[in-house]
Amino acid sequence: MKFVTILLFFFVLHTSNCLAQKPKQYDAIYSGTPWFDDKGNIVSAHGANIVKENGRYFLFGEAHSDTSNAFAGFNCYSSADLYNWKFERVALAPQANGKLGPNRVGERVKVMKCPDTEEFIMYMHVDTLGYKDQFVGYATSGTITGPYVFQGPLLFDGQPIRKWDMGIFQDQDGSGYVLIHGGEIYKLNKDYKSVSELVNKNMTSGFESPAIFRKDSIYYFLGSHLTSWEKNENYYYTSNALKGPWQHRGTFTPEGTLTWNSQTTFVLPITGSKDTTFLFMGDRWSYPKQASAATYVWQPLTVSGHSISIPGFQEAWQVNTSTGVRSSKKVTDKILERADRRISYSGNWQDETSNPTAGRISQEKGASFSVSFTGTQIGWYGQASPKGGYAKLILRNKKQKIVLSSIVDMYCNYAESSLKFLSPLLSKDDYTLTVSVLGERPNWSDKRKANYGSTGYEVSLGKIVLKE
Repeated sequence: MKFVTILLFFFVLHTSNCLAQKPKQYDAIYSGTPWFDDKGNIVSAHGANIVKENGRYFLFGEAHSDTSNAFAGFNCYSSADLYNWKFERVALAPQANGKLGPNRVGERVKVMKCPDTEEFIMYMHVDTLGYKDQFVGYATSGTITGPYVFQGPLLFDGQPIRKWDMGIFQDQDGSGYVLIHGGEIYKLNKDYKSVSELVNKNMTSGFESPAIFRKDSIYYFLGSHLTSWEKNENYYYTSNALKGPWQHRGTFTPEGTLTWNSQTTFVLPITGSKDTTFLFMGDRWSYPKQASAATYVWQPLTVSGHSISIPGFQEAWQVNTSTGVRSSKKVTDKILERADRRISYSGNWQDETSNPTAGRISQEKGASFSVSFTGTQIGWYGQASPKGGYAKLILRNKKQKIVLSSIVDMYCNYAESSLKFLSPLLSKDDYTLTVSVLGERPNWSDKRKANYGSTGYEVSLGKIVLKE
């Protein structure tokens, strides 16, 4: 018995040590920061939607690389609370050849469950890297996590729908619809594998990243302008019928915020016993480092009659998935200001005197700041600006093992100071956070070869927050 007890003791000790370095959890939705899944990897699920199945939420989105925009697969994650995400699998992997093979594009993945067949149908924009062979494709699976089997183009009157940005909508009666940029709405047949009707024709130029949600008898149709990877003022229409007429209602975030620096991808109704919270899901693209630095802007929508808005940016908020009630959360842990003696700087850093909230700034490649602490969580506030570049972030434990790492995008078309990074809750330990100037920046060009994006390499530190 004594021998068994000793073995049990060492088993428990070994198990606790193995788990000690795994991220534990988040306690809220944090927008604009890297999220880490159950394996400690960055959540990669852009152009996404969420499906609720058997009381659990399943997130489908684009995987990416930092070297090419070629199709890298569609990922599936699951969550019980919309804060903490478990990596399920690559739901649809790149094909060895063909339309989703090498040097092809797969974007805007969306999944719906067909009420008639109980099959899960995945939709996506398929194209070449040069965007010369666009069409809406679909894939199928008997289980929500997949793997999904690519079936080719979605057909209407025997022909592919040769458009690019697309979305989906499932109405209260179970009818399924595919949405196309410009405002086109296609009704799906009962098996969700082909189109039966063009419900609404093209009604405007642009209007990318289309998304529809419904409250009572009103439909809300959201989309964005055509500005490549740059963010813009997204806008919306309302109607009492999917076939229209649709009335233009304008933007739904304050002027100049560029939809809180994001682009619409989906709206998820979270319906509970007391209320319904409408979750706006937006992408904060970061070309070319889409895999490492692109993040998410998830905000609660205020919906009243024909009006929707996100009047203020909530860097942290909670939603009770049982009651549907949302609430704000403040990040109020211990604060270290940028001049605190516990923060050490390497290289050339200067205080921004013209804008005190900007903090301490550097554009020198390799310049860094570090902070060591004993605790369970650390966050970093900084300023994004038109001159912002990429920052390399590494969190090590007392054995100098890397616990978490990411690249943080400090670019925004206007100056804004906010939370740029927050670790998951970790096992209490001694940690060191180091953030360095990568000397690279978000940049891209359009078909006319005009350059867009950041004009500098700035990384800034406003303050550090700690949970000790």
